[in-house]
Formats: sequence, C-alpha cells, structure tokens
Amino acid sequence: MSRVALVTRRSFLVGAGLVTGGLAVGLFPDAAEADEPSGRAGPGPRAASEAVENLSSGLSPNVMVHIGEDGVVTIVCARSEMGQGVRSAIPVLIADELGASLDRIVVLQAVGDKKYGDQNTDGSSSIRKFDDKLRRMGAVARTMLVAAAAKRWRVKPETCEAADGAVKHPPTKRSLGFGELVKTAATLPVPDEKTVPLRAWAELKNVAAEKLPLLDGQAITTGAGVYGADTKLDGLLYAVVARPPVVGGRVAKLDKSKALAVPGVKKVFEMPTPTKPWRHQVWGGVAVVADTTWAALKGRAALDITWDDGPNAGYDSAQYEEKLLASVRAPGTAHRTVGDVDAAIAKAAKVLEAEYLVPHLPQMPMEPPAVTARFQNGACELWAATQNPQQARSEVAKLLGIGEDKVTVRVTLLGGGFGRKSKADFSAEAAFIAREAGAPVRVQWTRTDDLRNGYHNTVSAQRLRAGLDDKGRVVAWHQRTAFPPIATTFGGAAEPGINDLQQGVLDLALDVPNIRAEGCPAEPHARIGWYRSVYNIFHAFAAGSFIDEIAHARGIDPRDAWLEIIGPARKLSLADLGVAKLTNYGEPLDKHPVDAGRLRGVVERVTALSRWSEQKKAGRALGLAAHRSFVSYVGVVVSVVRDERRKVRVDEAWIVMDAGRVVNKDRVHAQMEGAVVMGISNAMLGGVTYKGGVVQQPNYRDARIARIGDVPRAIHTEIVPSDEVPGGVGEPGVPPVGAACANAIFALTGQRVRRFPLLASVKA
Repeated sequence: MSRVALVTRRSFLVGAGLVTGGLAVGLFPDAAEADEPSGRAGPGPRAASEAVENLSSGLSPNVMVHIGEDGVVTIVCARSEMGQGVRSAIPVLIADELGASLDRIVVLQAVGDKKYGDQNTDGSSSIRKFDDKLRRMGAVARTMLVAAAAKRWRVKPETCEAADGAVKHPPTKRSLGFGELVKTAATLPVPDEKTVPLRAWAELKNVAAEKLPLLDGQAITTGAGVYGADTKLDGLLYAVVARPPVVGGRVAKLDKSKALAVPGVKKVFEMPTPTKPWRHQVWGGVAVVADTTWAALKGRAALDITWDDGPNAGYDSAQYEEKLLASVRAPGTAHRTVGDVDAAIAKAAKVLEAEYLVPHLPQMPMEPPAVTARFQNGACELWAATQNPQQARSEVAKLLGIGEDKVTVRVTLLGGGFGRKSKADFSAEAAFIAREAGAPVRVQWTRTDDLRNGYHNTVSAQRLRAGLDDKGRVVAWHQRTAFPPIATTFGGAAEPGINDLQQGVLDLALDVPNIRAEGCPAEPHARIGWYRSVYNIFHAFAAGSFIDEIAHARGIDPRDAWLEIIGPARKLSLADLGVAKLTNYGEPLDKHPVDAGRLRGVVERVTALSRWSEQKKAGRALGLAAHRSFVSYVGVVVSVVRDERRKVRVDEAWIVMDAGRVVNKDRVHAQMEGAVVMGISNAMLGGVTYKGGVVQQPNYRDARIARIGDVPRAIHTEIVPSDEVPGGVGEPGVPPVGAACANAIFALTGQRVRRFPLLASVKA
C-alpha cells in the first residue's frame, strides 16, 4: 500500500482521495509563523481549508497528515528526497507516533510553500530540528482518534490505545479502525499540540528498527522515479545556456546566426546579466532553445561569443594560495580566547607549527541541475530537482516580476545534491527561458556547466601552532584560518566570522589552558556555496592532522594524544570555550552542548571497533581522527596500503557516529558509508583550480571522485546507542575522513601531507 507521489493542489485533494471525507491535521509551522494563503500556493492552509469544504466531515489546522475514511493515512513530506531516505524517515516518525500501520501509508511530496516552515533540505536538519514537531503531528491526530473512540464507547481516553491503524480498548478487547473514527474525531476540539503527550521513544517500534523499507527504493532502482530531467509536457522544448566562463563576466559581442542555422534550434537570446552581490541569480550568458537537447547543445557550440571577463579574469589558484598563506601568517580577528597564548608559547619547551591548504571542492552530484518550466497566463510552474523549493519560488517571482502566489515549484527526486541544489539559479534560468520561448522548456546543465558555473566550497589556508611544556603536554593552541565565506556571495564581509568558525574551530573541545582562534581576511573571486559539511572539512583536516603531528613529536600513540587533548568528559560552557557566543548550528547550548565526553566516546569506540592497538602492532598503517559537527560526534579510522602499482589507497575504514537518538538506522549506516567515500574523494583526489578565472577541471576525468578502485574493500559502521536528542546525520561523517587519511599516509610512508588532494603530494 505504501507509495510515494508528487503532490499538486488538485491531485492532493482528488488524486489522494481527500475529497471522500476524513480527518486532516498538521502542526507545522506554528500558526503564528504561517503566511496568509494566497492563490495557487500548493497544499498549505488555503488548500487545507478548501479540502475541508469538499469533505463530508474533516478538520485541518494545516494539512500535513490526513486520515481517510478508508483508513489510509496520507502524509505530506516537505523535505526533498536525494537518496538520504527523508521520505521514508519523516512519514515513519509521524506514523509511529500516530499508531498507523505502515502498509496503510501514502506519502506525498510537498510543493514549495512557506507554510511548511523551512523546506531547505540541508544542514542535516530534517530530523534534528523537526523531530518534536513531526511527532506532535501524529500525536494530535492520535489524541483526537482516541477521544473519538472513547466517546463512542463511553470510556476514559486513557484506557484506550492507538496501534496498527486502530484504536483499541484492552479491558473490553474492542477495536475500531482509524477510518471508522474520523467523522467523530473531526467534530472534536483540536488539542494544543504543545501539551499532547508523546509516546516513549521505545514505543516507536518502526523508527528504532534496524531495517525500514525505503519507500522510494523500488522507483529508484527500476527507473520509475521522476528526476529533474524526467518531466514530460506537451510542446516541450529543450534549452542549454552558454554562461560566462568567469564569475562576473558578460557578453561583449554575440553572433547567433550559425546557432540559428542548426537544425532544430528555435530561438537564441541573451539571459539577464546578474549584478553583485551574486546571490542565487541567473548567471547571464546566452540561451539556446531547440526541439531536442542535442540540437540545443549543437547550437550552443556554434555560437560566436566575445566575453568581457570582468575583474575576476586574473583569478589564479596558485597565486591565490600565496595570498591565503600570507593572510594566516599575520594576525587576524580573534574569536576565541582562553588564557594567554603568546605568553604560553614564549615559555614553551617545544613549539610545533604547520600550515594546511584545501582547494575549492565542487559538489558534482550524479545528476546535474535540470528544471522544466512552463509560463502561461501570467503564472509559472516548475518541476525542479531542488533542495530549496521556497527559494526557487522567491527567485523566480523576483526575476519574472510576478507574485510568489503565481509560482508553483514541484519537487522531483534529486540525483544527489550536497548543497548544489539548494541554490535557485538554475530554477530562475528555466523560468525566464520558458517565458521568453513562449513554450514549456526543460533547461539541462551538463557536467562541465556545473563544474564551471556552480557554487563551490570555499578555498582555505590554516596555520596552527602548539606550545608543549617540558613533559610534552599541550599548554597552548593557536589557530588561524583564512577563506572567503559563503556570506561573500550575499555581499557579506570577506573574512570568516563567528557563524563560520563555529564549524570545527570555536566548538573544538580542547583541554588546553591557553587557546586563541582567529579569522583572517580572504577576498572572493568565485561564487561560494554550501557543500556537504561545509567548512568543517578543512577545519577537521587541520586540527585532526595537527593532533597526530603532536602525538608523533611526543612519541606517543595518537589515540592517547587525542584523549589527552580532548580532556575529561564534561560539557563546555561559553566561558570554557573562550567565546562570546556560539551559533551552534542554530541549536541552544542547553539542548546540544559541546560535550567532550561524547567526543572522547567516539574516539574510544572507533579505536575499539578497528582493533587499533592490535592492528598497529601487526603492521597496519592506520590513521585516526574525530570531529564534532551539526551537533553530532564522529570518529574515523582508516587503513592505507600500497597496491600492486605502488599507488596509495584506502584499504579499510571504520566509522562511529554519536548522533543521539536516530530515526531509520539503516539509512544512517548508509549515510556513514557514503560519508567515508565522499571524504576519501575530497581528501585523496578532490578539488578544482582556477586559471584566468576559469575552472581547469571541466569533467570527471579531471575533477576526480573516488571510483571502485579508490574506495575501501570494507567500511565498518557503528551507531552509538543514545538517549540524547537527535543530532545531524547526513554531513557529520565527512569531516574527519580527510585527517584520518593523511595520518594513515604518514604511518605508511613517513610523509606528512598537509594539502588536498593528498595523493598529488605522496612520493613513490
């Protein structure tokens, strides 16, 4: 019975059977946060109220959960599915709280609408931020159904229970299915979502199971799933865009005659020219519209364009590295201060220093951006592989000069995202081209388009110093980091601040009496965007590598160095950390403190899982690293070997995650495995460089990602059992992999590599 379908305004009311009667409830967002509904806005409060008008009975504070008279429970998922299993986890969390049977669940994908709250699927936040609200959706519905049954049986509600799609009265062994109760329930007052009782976590039997069905699994594996490039509309045309090769460039001269002569090409026209700050506008350039993608590509190749490359034409990665290093060799803005670092280093028996470099990292999702748009009667519809449908809606409305109520964004499956598809540039392009073409248009990006015109993770340099006393203990820790932050894409300052340094610098648990962390300036010459685990990648690489360097300088086991530098189990206050404030991924510190005990725990567990001491004695070259990010804790050990061609590769990996309570363990294990593979890609092979303002790696042959021969023969995963509130899952596994790889390479070769890609610096 379980299935996944795309929700539209009409299909939500009719196709899902909602016009036949039933109970619809939902609590997200809070009523005070919801905008006044208007126009064709998808299934928000207006669609909910219209649904009620069509029901013989019903109730809809905000349609997120609907129970039909046939007992089918329909759940709207407001987050995007890109392989992480969110369309399985969210419905199951709600259904378990409700007491529904999984074989009577239908999942619908929401369109972009502010009335759903934050729909941007990134930041490892789908469960972390919303688990309580999601559960309360189910709890309100359950409370009303139980009350309806109790009223009918004339018993106390507390003597009843909801389970397996029915309300039961154990003392009398009576039972009524949900569908039999919805009419009565709809006449009852809606309980306050803040006071409805939630089930004990142990009662959520499906959420805590080792295996859960992946509701999209069959569609994904059989090819039935609908991705960005799969939308079919009558009269559909296809378009590609010749975008400026350099950020800030524009068309100086255009001859489109040869492109228009290509068979199948219908129209050629210039795109709007963006202005700073770049934000997520269209990139500019020239659109080619044709009756096939192939014709559009041939037409684009025939264009004769002279580009004005603008002020970023001189961007050169090699030269820019020197600027970054110069920046971290000079004082920056101190954002973390404990004790007196300068005095401690001056008195230290030994001082260690190291500098680390990480290039731009491109997201490279398997599916490049693809959007289909239709503009007619002053309104625009999009079918988009987007992580952030609300921003796509806003950007399209702004570009076209229409109200957001005239824009509908329907979310398809995403063939990977990693932050690239949080941006609205490709959706805005499609909307503009569809309007100018006078027909529905699918805009397809190629791999080269995305590598050269994407929003890459930032480039960084770091300088670390440590002062050791005469017993080898670390008495001073000094860290400087320079990179153009994401804020520069939106017009912000070209220097990392508190929001940026919270990712592995300000929240790094250190039992060191003197600490200073500084952000140093770095001017941007590229569009900087979100990437899976963002700045944590290079901060974890530097700190994790440096701790290993300290261990070897002292002649002690790296595990012992980690545990000593982290210190005893404790929760660190702002004063302990030496910071004025900590944004903490948007979480309050009392709910998600910086917990040295949990960081110690993953170090201890991953070294036990990997049999660290035993395997080192046996001659295995192992590397260890750990990191806190997105309020979760991860420890990683990797083993590296030289293969028959003397090439260094990762042979085996172990990863332990403490993310508090987890939903859908099978997907969490999968996310951990994927994080190891992506971390290996980043560290061993990854990165793109610029010359003349242009990305020099235009495809997979140049911008390398890990292939089957590059990944471990085995990845061992462990989830720490926990009663802590949920943390992030999708991103925290990536950051410590880079340092673990670098440390293992040192154990194997004796070479200390301090820059990505690691393999480029390893000598034979």
